[in-house]
Amino acid sequence: MSQKCCAVVGLVTASVLFVSLSSCGRDMQLSTIAIQPPIEAFGATNIPVDLDAGLSVQLRALGNYIQPPVSKDITNQVTWASNDTQMVTVSSTGLLTATGQVCGNSLVSATVTTNHSSSGALVTGYMTANVVCFTGGGAGGAGPILSIQFAGNGAGIVNSSPAGLGCSTNCSTSFASGTTVTLTATPTGSSTFGAWSNCDSVSGRACTLSNLTASRTVTVTFN
Repeated sequence: MSQKCCAVVGLVTASVLFVSLSSCGRDMQLSTIAIQPPIEAFGATNIPVDLDAGLSVQLRALGNYIQPPVSKDITNQVTWASNDTQMVTVSSTGLLTATGQVCGNSLVSATVTTNHSSSGALVTGYMTANVVCFTGGGAGGAGPILSIQFAGNGAGIVNSSPAGLGCSTNCSTSFASGTTVTLTATPTGSSTFGAWSNCDSVSGRACTLSNLTASRTVTVTFN
């Protein structure tokens, strides 16, 4: 009986250990990525933009998991990118640096490709980098200021052509007088694009301001 009991106990112990190891071996399910800080500004209105070159800040990417519910630093596991490298660059380790070339807003992203499906799924977080324009003229320019206000309960990104604006929260920058600027709204997550207001023309998700000679504020709505 003693040998049988030992055999049963050994079998149960091995089964529990196998289940435990199997559970520990499962991939954690990444839900969202939060970048800290969410907004970073370089320079000042009384400092020429070229003097901002080399200013930097270390970004952190925090992964929020739902299985199990936990947050952890994944700064060195994400793929970093800036949507305007003439304004700011970001290294593979999350070091955000102003280039000193142009001013405005740039959207910086941190992306992870998960392995929960055969093709994988992208999880991306965003932050806004702002290089303050020099209002006294010079490297940053002192043209009319275009400001974007976000409305609605949804979320999204706005990019400009020519480059200068890239943001997911209220932002602004200056453009040379007479520039025609096209803004494109891209909803994120489960949000949908709502509308533009105070544009010269609207086509789909694009807002165009023709011959910008005076400061203007436009509003984008995401639902």
